[in-house]
Amino acid sequence: MINPFYILIAAIRAIILVISLMIVLPIYLLVTLFVENTPKRAFWIRRQWVKFALVVLGISIEVSGKSPDHHALYVCNHRSFSDPVVFARYIDAYVIAKAEVASIPLISKGAEMTGVIYVKREDKSSRSATRQLMVDLLLEEKNVLVYPEGTVNAGFNPLEFKKGTFIEAVKNNIPVVPIALEYKKKKDLWQHSSLVAHHFKQFGRLTTKCKFYIGPPMINEDGVALAAEAEAWTKGKIIEAHKDWKGSYFHESAQAIDTKQA
Repeated sequence: MINPFYILIAAIRAIILVISLMIVLPIYLLVTLFVENTPKRAFWIRRQWVKFALVVLGISIEVSGKSPDHHALYVCNHRSFSDPVVFARYIDAYVIAKAEVASIPLISKGAEMTGVIYVKREDKSSRSATRQLMVDLLLEEKNVLVYPEGTVNAGFNPLEFKKGTFIEAVKNNIPVVPIALEYKKKKDLWQHSSLVAHHFKQFGRLTTKCKFYIGPPMINEDGVALAAEAEAWTKGKIIEAHKDWKGSYFHESAQAIDTKQA
């Protein structure tokens, strides 16, 4: 039986966030009638709301590494619906997301206004157009974030990184910066088809703990090799995260993998 206290906590958090969006978005839209909506301003608004959301949701983050001073293509493993909130706290980048997100009220509008690019993954023309937009933004020296697994993954190891993004980066001499994002508890990983079910599962508890690793810029003449390099780095950081994270769901698995590799 689900603890009513957990349901209450998750419900209160959802209500607070919805109300905050209902306040922020109309004000932001009103301001854009008089002031140009520049990417810098949009990212600033996004970052301020994200800071607030992280507190409301009880997400604590351990950060390792530093983003480069120059623009880059960021690639990150995908664990949870809350991943973009964590990422946006530290890095200003256009985020490529699945078109399904566009159907979520309020969240979709706020995301669209502050730098989210939607792609229909099953639509070849949509994928091509999105990839071209990604390249155009990078050539304009803007940051872009891609989830190269192509979907949310609750397994210990990252899914095989799709190569297209990396091939485009190589063709256009764009550095790739890998990001590894890992959560401590299984409850925080996406295991539900419903966003509502996931929210109540993840945020019914008081805290959500995660680790956020920013890797070094990677450059390679071979896009396939670059994808493999980024994937291997991400896998290594996931193992590293759990080795000294007592009480984590994958702690024993991480130790077993580490012992096997030794």
